[in-house]
Amino acid sequence: MVDAPLILTLMMDAASFRRLDELRRAHFPPARNVIPAHLTLFHHLPGDALASVAATLAGTTAGQSPFSLRATGPRFLGRGVAIAFDAPELTDLRKRLAADWSAWLTPQDRQGFRPHVTIQNKVPADEARTLFERLDAGFQPFDVRAEGLLLWRYLGGPWAMVGEFPFRETRLAMGTGRTTETRRHRDR
Repeated sequence: MVDAPLILTLMMDAASFRRLDELRRAHFPPARNVIPAHLTLFHHLPGDALASVAATLAGTTAGQSPFSLRATGPRFLGRGVAIAFDAPELTDLRKRLAADWSAWLTPQDRQGFRPHVTIQNKVPADEARTLFERLDAGFQPFDVRAEGLLLWRYLGGPWAMVGEFPFRETRLAMGTGRTTETRRHRDR
């Protein structure tokens, strides 16, 4: 279990997560849908480097404010469908992390980053094409708030949460006109 790879995903606002997870539950083959909707930044970081990965994430998220990314439309995957995102700030954040972890990156994680949430996969191509066309016909772009990063351990299908790394939150203190900055990190 300690050697099981780590996966890094985006923590998004609750409403956007629910929207995307509902799409995934509606269209992903139920027997294969063992994880919630997610936007993956890294697919395979070394499991035995958990402490180092967590330290990098804690340092990175301490200096990062929440930001928005835009769901731009469905993407046809051949045997599935994803929701694609325009996410320049997320892409920059991922580049910084990739530079820190360059020695660990697998060929898949060295490829170009195309942010998306897969809502259907491993279905016949005609079924995927039908869903893509239906979603594409009525798709309205929407914004998602990036609120942090989630670290998971891959368990041969399902994932187990091992760390939650929220971005710094800036709020006006009620009635004071001052800003309050908080950052929290919780391992599970």
